[in-house]
Amino acid sequence: MRTRAIVVMLVALICSYGLLAARCFYLQCLKCDYYTGRAIRQQLARLPQAAPRGPILDCRGRILAASTCQWVAFVEPRIVTDAKVLAEQLSLLLHMPGPDICKAVLEAKNPGYVRIKSGLTSTEVAAIRKVRGAGAHQEWVRYYPMGQLCSGVVGFTSKDGSGLAGLELAFDQQLAGQRWQEVFLSDVARRPLKPVADDKDALVLAEDLMGSGLVLTIDSAIQHFAREALLEQLNAFEASWAVAIVADPKNGAILAMVSLPDFDPNQPGRFDPNTLANHAIQDQFEPGSVIKPIVAAIALDAGLVTTDELIDCEDGVYRGKGFGVITEYSHHRYGKMDLRAVLAHSSNIGMAKIGQRAGPVVLYNGLSLFGFGKATGIGLPGEAKGLLRPPQTWTGYSITRVPFGQEIGVTCIQITKAICILANDGRLVRPYLVKAIIEPSGNLQTRHRSYQMAAQVGYIVRPEVARWLVRDAMVAVVEEGTGRPARLDNWQVFGKTGTAQVARQDGPGYQEDAYIASFVGGAPAEDPQVVVCVVICRPNVRLGKGYTGGTVAAPVAKRIIERTLTYLQAKPYRVAGNSRSDYRLDM
Repeated sequence: MRTRAIVVMLVALICSYGLLAARCFYLQCLKCDYYTGRAIRQQLARLPQAAPRGPILDCRGRILAASTCQWVAFVEPRIVTDAKVLAEQLSLLLHMPGPDICKAVLEAKNPGYVRIKSGLTSTEVAAIRKVRGAGAHQEWVRYYPMGQLCSGVVGFTSKDGSGLAGLELAFDQQLAGQRWQEVFLSDVARRPLKPVADDKDALVLAEDLMGSGLVLTIDSAIQHFAREALLEQLNAFEASWAVAIVADPKNGAILAMVSLPDFDPNQPGRFDPNTLANHAIQDQFEPGSVIKPIVAAIALDAGLVTTDELIDCEDGVYRGKGFGVITEYSHHRYGKMDLRAVLAHSSNIGMAKIGQRAGPVVLYNGLSLFGFGKATGIGLPGEAKGLLRPPQTWTGYSITRVPFGQEIGVTCIQITKAICILANDGRLVRPYLVKAIIEPSGNLQTRHRSYQMAAQVGYIVRPEVARWLVRDAMVAVVEEGTGRPARLDNWQVFGKTGTAQVARQDGPGYQEDAYIASFVGGAPAEDPQVVVCVVICRPNVRLGKGYTGGTVAAPVAKRIIERTLTYLQAKPYRVAGNSRSDYRLDM
């Protein structure tokens, strides 16, 4: 019995040692990599990083937005034993109030990380790395060297580098670099000792993961011309907001887009949220008389009116069943005028009669082709579609009011697009802001093909119609009519003024003493190189300086056109003698 017990115990002991040896072999050989990895990971500190966003450049390569690297101080709350003591230490090192640091640590929602201060100096970085529970790391920060100049177009980003407005938001996916983790070997106090690089956790050069860059059609010099002239007028007339757009009518490239009041994208949080809106694309309003050349083009193209026939403007008062009473601005009394004079003197009655000839279907279809009632697709977030009601909802009132800019809602970019179509001999033009997307390697990823696409579509109105309106009728507006303040000596300017009342928000009718003054046109009329749209909302009537498009908006357009054409080295051109162009429309 005793011998048997000894044998059993010996066998059990051998089995136990065998099992232990098997377990050791399993752990040390078969699972070696697994447990080694777990041990190493416990000694590693990981800091999430984002590669720099791609730059945004203007058409001449000037930087509108870029990324720079800075040091950031942080605290790991879960290993802090006494937040008050830590706050006192960091307060002396970082020159910050201790209570603010203590509050940030105690109220941190992330136990592994709380941001304390950015923009550290090298001395501060060296000092904070000696404090248990604190550390410093590098991050990419967005900055905008031109400040407020292009804020409405470029937009801004959040603190973590995500696009929040403008092109930063619209092209966030392309601009954003790839996220990665910086891995350090840390001591027991979680202080980084040295970077770790192996096959699994390799160090990555941020430049290799950088986002793509944008090249815009914006020319910052022209943007400056537009903003300077517009800001001066906005302040002089104490207006609510103002917009100036400069476009190349040949291809739709937007050379400048200014929306005031604006903000500094480097610190957007310090500005009134209302200043963050881009009024050029987001605000829709009744356009007033700037719509008249478009309606005239539709009627001419459809053969409903000719350039030499006389339209009876009823001596200033037009009454009729189904449309009420129509009068001229400032009680002007016009008799019979041809279409050129109707546009030059901005006759509401003349345009109303053209609308009656056209009818709702022709007007609706024509305005739709010019781009009203739908977004232009310019590429900025928040673009309004405007308002163009379907023809079955139109009344006799609508037919006579839409032709002079009532019962229709437009945006500044839609008006700009429509006049660009006329200036481009009636060809379709699609406004755009992004000229190209460039990959970090330098390869061209995509580029805009608006001109080629438009050329394939064809004409919105016949070329001879568009040329007559631009070179004759709209030149007469500036030379003889309501747009005289936009006249230049070196170049023949074409254009149209508009003075619209601001509609009530709480019902039908218009607000008292609330107007939108506008001017849209371009130069040189013989071969347009730029189209400029200026809209100024709610100029202060009580100042007694005026509120019409000719008084408020046209002088701004004049300054922008003159400085832009000088900058572009455009050849001076004017028709000698009579302002009436030699061009005639053969109907």
